[in-house]
Amino acid sequence: MLILQGITYLHPNRDLLFTDINLSINKQDKIALIGNNGAGKSTLLKILTGNLHPSHGLVKTDSKPYYIPQIFGQFNDYSVAQALQIADKLTALKEILDGNVTDENLTLLDDDWAIEERCKEAFAHWKLNESDLTQQMATLSGGQKTKVFLAGIHIHQPDIVLLDEPSNHLDTFSRNMLYDYINSTTNTLVVVSHDRTLLNLLNTVYELSKRGITIYGGNYDFYAEQKIIESETLNQDLKSKEKALRKAKETEKESLERQQKLDARGKKKQEKAGLPTISMNTLRNNAEKSTSRLKGVHDEKVTSIADELNQLRKELPDMDKMKMDFDNSALHNGKILVTAKDVNVGYNDQLLWKQGLDFQIRSGERIVVKGLNGSGKTTLIKMMLGELQPRSGTIERAVVKAVYIDQDYSLIDNTRSVYEQAQQFNSGALQEHEIKIRLNRFLFTKEYWDKLCETLSGGEKMRLILCCLTISNQAPDIIVLDEPTNNLDIQNIEILTAAINQYKGTLVVVSHDEYFLKQIQVNGLISLIV
Repeated sequence: MLILQGITYLHPNRDLLFTDINLSINKQDKIALIGNNGAGKSTLLKILTGNLHPSHGLVKTDSKPYYIPQIFGQFNDYSVAQALQIADKLTALKEILDGNVTDENLTLLDDDWAIEERCKEAFAHWKLNESDLTQQMATLSGGQKTKVFLAGIHIHQPDIVLLDEPSNHLDTFSRNMLYDYINSTTNTLVVVSHDRTLLNLLNTVYELSKRGITIYGGNYDFYAEQKIIESETLNQDLKSKEKALRKAKETEKESLERQQKLDARGKKKQEKAGLPTISMNTLRNNAEKSTSRLKGVHDEKVTSIADELNQLRKELPDMDKMKMDFDNSALHNGKILVTAKDVNVGYNDQLLWKQGLDFQIRSGERIVVKGLNGSGKTTLIKMMLGELQPRSGTIERAVVKAVYIDQDYSLIDNTRSVYEQAQQFNSGALQEHEIKIRLNRFLFTKEYWDKLCETLSGGEKMRLILCCLTISNQAPDIIVLDEPTNNLDIQNIEILTAAINQYKGTLVVVSHDEYFLKQIQVNGLISLIV
C-alpha cells in the first residue's frame, strides 16, 4: 500500500536527518515507528502523508493516508468541521436537502450522502457533541482535539491511518477506547508513540536511527527483548576488544624489551670483537631501524584495536553510558507526611469532587493520582505541596523537602546555560570539574555546557533535572511527577524509570501511562471522581 524507495531528507539548512530509507507497508499491517527524539519520526510520517516532500527518493501509494498529527496549533483558527476537511461537504448536503440542488453542491458532496450520519456516529462514539462541528478548535482541550481527529477516521473511512503520539493528551478512559480501535481495526496503521501499552498492540516495530530503519517482527516487548540481546552482545564484544587491546599493549612492551636486550647483547659482542667504528655505526643503525619497524607494526595493531573499541563504545545505548547516584531521603520509612480529611476544592460556588478526599501519604510510598481530564489532579498536587488551600476539610503537612517536576519543567531556568543551571543546585560542596563530571554522567558532554536551557528538548530537560537532583547536597523527601512521560521519547522514559527506581524517597505521580506506573512499582492510589 505504501512503498518508500531511497528516501533522504535534508533540513532547510542542509543538515542530514536520514538517508536511503527503504520500506514497504502492506495491507492491514500494524506498524510501530519508534526512535529517539530527533531521529525524524514525525518528518517520515509527513513524507508518508504526502504533506512533505523528501530531498531524494520516491513515495509510491495507491491511496491517500489519513493523518493525525501530534500538534494541533495550526488548526486553532478553524472550526472542527474545517479541521476535518468536511465543512464544504456538510454545507453542500444541507443546501441540497433544503432544495438548493446545484452542480457546485453536487460536486462538493461527491455522492457522499451518508457523511452526516457518519459524523453523528463518530462523535457519539468518542463522547463528543455533534454541535462541536461548528466550534473553534482553539476552544478545545488537547484531549478533545485528539478525539476530533480520531473521530475523523470513521468519517473519512481511509485504508491507511498514520498516527503521531495519539495517546499524548488522552485520559485513561479515552486511551482504552484508542486501544480498542487499534485492536479491532482492519485499517493499515503506522503509529509513532512512546506509549508502551499501545505499542504492544502493534505487530511490527520499525526503529528509525542514523543507520536507517531496522525491522523487528513483533510488538514492543519483543523489540525490547531483542535490544537487550543486542546490548549484551555489544557489551561482550566490548569486553573482548578491551582484553585484546590490553594483550596487544603487553605484547608490544614485551617485544620491544626483548629487542632491546638482543640489541644490547649484540652491541657487547661487537665491541668484544673489536669491529671498526664504521661497521659499529652500520650495525647500530640497522638495529635501530629494526626496533623502529617492530614498534611501527605493534603501534598499528594497537591503534587499529583502539579504533574498533571506540567505534563499539559509540554504539552503546545511552542508558549504558549513564551513571546515576541518587542519595536516599533522610526520613525513616512510614513517617506521616500528608494527612487529608474530607478535603475538597471548588470553582465559583461549586465543589469539584463528588466526595471529600481522605488519605495519608507516608514516607517511602509510591502513590499515583488518577482521574479523567479536568478532574483536578494538578490542583490536588498543589494542595499537597501547600501552594493551595482546600475549600473544605483539613490537610496537614510535615515539613519536608519536596521537588515538583511539572509538564513545563519549571525547575529549569531557560535563560541559564546547562552548566549554570547545574551550578544553581550546588551548595558549594562540588568544584567546577566535579559538576561537569556529573553533567557528563547524564549525557551532557562539553558541547552542551554553554547551551541555553531553552534550546533543550523535553527529554533533555528531564535529564538535566535528574542531574541537578544528584548535585543537590540533600535528596528530596518527596518527588512529585506530573504526567512525566508525556513529552519524552522511549529512551528518556527508560532513563527516568531507572532514576526513579534508584530513588529511595517518597513518590507521588500523576500519569495515565500504565506501563510506566508498573515499572516504577506504584503501590498506592488516590482516585478523583467529579
